[in-house]
Amino acid sequence: MKWLTAIVVAALLGLGGPFIGSANAQGVWSQLREDPGLVVLMRHAIAPGGGDPPGFTLGKCSTQRNLSAEGRSQARSNGREFREQRVPIDAVLSSRWCRAVDTAKLLGLGTARPKSSLDSVFTASQQVSDRKKRQTEQIIRNHRGNSGVLVLVGHQANIIDLTGVAPNSGGAVIVRADKNGNIKVLGQIPPP
Repeated sequence: MKWLTAIVVAALLGLGGPFIGSANAQGVWSQLREDPGLVVLMRHAIAPGGGDPPGFTLGKCSTQRNLSAEGRSQARSNGREFREQRVPIDAVLSSRWCRAVDTAKLLGLGTARPKSSLDSVFTASQQVSDRKKRQTEQIIRNHRGNSGVLVLVGHQANIIDLTGVAPNSGGAVIVRADKNGNIKVLGQIPPP
């Protein structure tokens, strides 16, 4: 239930930063084009339901929540927006959950590579959640100075743990590691 508490706290405190899509949209897209040290934490596209069904098996998509037709369209739209905005992409990593892998592939922004540190922490123990958070923070820190934006496709619970922000399906949070290695939220991309 730690994720639910984080959602409520974030909503009450108004955390989240500016949204792309408001008056500052072009400024934020410009920043994504011009600052290769940025990381986009994208929640997988629309996959009806919540959590995973009983009998969930990581390597077997038929046992998992999967993208709906609307979710597949949403993922393609997200990728199209990145291409239209000419955002240089360094790499795309995803959780190993099928809905995240499929979202990453449908973005069409490059070869999507599964990464276990991005796997869902929705029902994970605090110890596992903390370990995945540290691993993902290190990925973000290591990205500073690269030649393009890093896109990490994962799950809402993980993004909340990292940022305190709860994006909707297909939405994203833009972050950067500062010179001291602290992860800073710079804004959000709402779902298409």
